Amino acid sequence: MGRYRRRDKPDSDTEASLTPQTFRFYRYIIRGRARRIRPFRRFKIRRRFARYERDCLPRETMAGSKPQRRVLLLCGDYMEDYEVMVPFQALLAYGVAVDAVCPGKKAGDVCRTAVHQIGAHQTYSESRGHNFTLNATFTEIKFSEYDGLVIPGGRAPEYLAMDQSVVDLVSKFSHAGKPIASICHGQLILAAANVVKGRKCTAFRPVGPVLIAAGAHWIEPENMSLCVTDGNLVTGVAYFGHPEFIQSFVKALGGSITGSEKRILFLCGDYMEDYEVTVPFQSLQALGCHVDAVCPKKKIGDTCPTAVHDFEGDQTYSEKPGHDFTLTADFEGLDASSYDALVIPGGRAPEYLALDGKVIALVKAFMEAKKPVASICHGQQILSAAGVLKGKKCTAYPAVKLNVVLSGATWLEPDPIDRCFTDGNLVTGAAWPGHPEFISQLMALLGVKVTF
Repeated sequence: MGRYRRRDKPDSDTEASLTPQTFRFYRYIIRGRARRIRPFRRFKIRRRFARYERDCLPRETMAGSKPQRRVLLLCGDYMEDYEVMVPFQALLAYGVAVDAVCPGKKAGDVCRTAVHQIGAHQTYSESRGHNFTLNATFTEIKFSEYDGLVIPGGRAPEYLAMDQSVVDLVSKFSHAGKPIASICHGQLILAAANVVKGRKCTAFRPVGPVLIAAGAHWIEPENMSLCVTDGNLVTGVAYFGHPEFIQSFVKALGGSITGSEKRILFLCGDYMEDYEVTVPFQSLQALGCHVDAVCPKKKIGDTCPTAVHDFEGDQTYSEKPGHDFTLTADFEGLDASSYDALVIPGGRAPEYLALDGKVIALVKAFMEAKKPVASICHGQQILSAAGVLKGKKCTAYPAVKLNVVLSGATWLEPDPIDRCFTDGNLVTGAAWPGHPEFISQLMALLGVKVTF
């Protein structure tokens, strides 16, 4: 292993390059299994390992504890894009294990998703969303291993409700009294499984007649954010209500949230990545944080179009239109000092936001105040333009490496692509697959915790 020299500061270059084999050796030593190493040397190795943990490991790895809850996510082709990914990544960020399955598919297969939006038409519009990768096989799941069930909406429930294996599975969860969270059209499956009789529930309005026919106590949705909890059953109208929907499910699982009295600002722009704004935005709202989204030259109530960036076998990511994202505050006259943290989504927006002097001043204000700043994917283009990365260790989407290195930062390779890193008050990630680490590391800086 070589000699360990005395030093006052961590050798970040060396520690950041430690291999998994070296990491395991360090862990072997500090657990006291390497008996031949002298006590003083063991102490020095322990100290170096602690620095490595602090500076180089994702916080999920640092926690080192097994998930206290495990839930099942019931998927199908053309489920709604947000309604599968937001609860999936939010729950993972909170420390819940989530297995995503689909009848007729296995782990590693993908389900197509749909972007559903309410506009000027008499019903929602649909376009292609991200590809969602399953991480478990439907035929191999064991009901007894799960503490709860989540059913996304979209068009998938229409055909899943006709699948007897799906209906039987949902019935088991209901009869066992385990929490079930279903949103939008997902309640079609609940009706097919005969688990809504006498229960208060809501759904996307066209699903109402089916639920009434199934004997449910129908709660008419006054808005698209409505959620209803009746015992172990949590139902929602649409993805607009995700914050309450996810929070209610966490509580049904026996979870409690502390430290949520935080105010967080999102820096938005046209064609930011769809997931990279909405997943962390709603995940933080679900924790009870006050979250605002602003965009230069736009005001509260305006929308930003988003982009669906996906990895589909090409040499770079593909792009499709995403959801329209509604801003919650005015950029002009913004009091940055009233917020505890800043989040910068990726996508194509950072390219032009990095040219805005007011944006640069806002980012500098957060960094100079040493408040948490979390930036993902191309968002680091703004950090680079603001000159706040010098001496920092960070990652980004690989194509942004040049910006990061030229700004004087130490580049941390995002291998795999979901790696995220924390350096002081700065959290950086490479792309939306890393949201669970990205959100959990920001939670750690803010002191927000979910316990079961």
